[in-house]
Amino acid sequence: MTEETLAGGNTVGAARIGDVVHKQASPWTPTVHALLKYLEEAGFDGAPRALGFDSQGREMLSYLPGETAAGRFPWPSWAFTDVTLTQVGQWLRRVHDLTAGFVPPPGERWFRGRTMQPGQIIGHQDVAPYNAAVQGDRLTGFFDWDTAGPSSRDFDLAFAALWWVPLCPPEVAGSVGFHHPGDRSRRLHLLLDAYGYEDDRLAFRDAIVHRCRLQAAAMREMAAAGDPAAIALLPVARYIEDSATHVAELPEGFFLS
Repeated sequence: MTEETLAGGNTVGAARIGDVVHKQASPWTPTVHALLKYLEEAGFDGAPRALGFDSQGREMLSYLPGETAAGRFPWPSWAFTDVTLTQVGQWLRRVHDLTAGFVPPPGERWFRGRTMQPGQIIGHQDVAPYNAAVQGDRLTGFFDWDTAGPSSRDFDLAFAALWWVPLCPPEVAGSVGFHHPGDRSRRLHLLLDAYGYEDDRLAFRDAIVHRCRLQAAAMREMAAAGDPAAIALLPVARYIEDSATHVAELPEGFFLS
């Protein structure tokens, strides 16, 4: 079969051969595969299946069917519908509830070098439209689990809110195709309702700001160390930093209404 290079891939890139995706493996790939197998055994179908490694040492994953936003600007219209947003919240809640019971394998290793602590979940950590697969009006799941790792629920949910509401500055949101800034408070609450979020929603603003600032700092740290993917993403780091400032300045009513 022919090998098709898939769109996107700001970190390691990916190729599709038939219904199997082949990607360069990383030191944390075995731990991520253990997670994906755990989700599969739990009956969760919104993530790729881990299929081992090919003769070149690349990891193999099942292909998630559907349209993607990777490499496309503006993003497809489904990235801004209530139907998709609701499914994103439900998807996240299911993943968090399941991974709260995940026991990592011996020698666990994650992208950011953390180890799982009591009370944490394993978050995808990059639940954004560019990692989603959608068929019609159905979210089939999220791919690109390379940066998955232990965290609080809010830490993972906050990054999803950033890009799906979206909560970046209006000029950035406009560049990806979202042109209704006055609708963002309603969309945030729709996402949180779909998740079943019961904590303080005003405090969730702080979680978003915290996640954005940590994310941008990590990207800048990796770029300073010479990581080519992080260097290429420095403009995105600036967008995320601007988003932190923007969210911190939103009125309380935005989060409480």
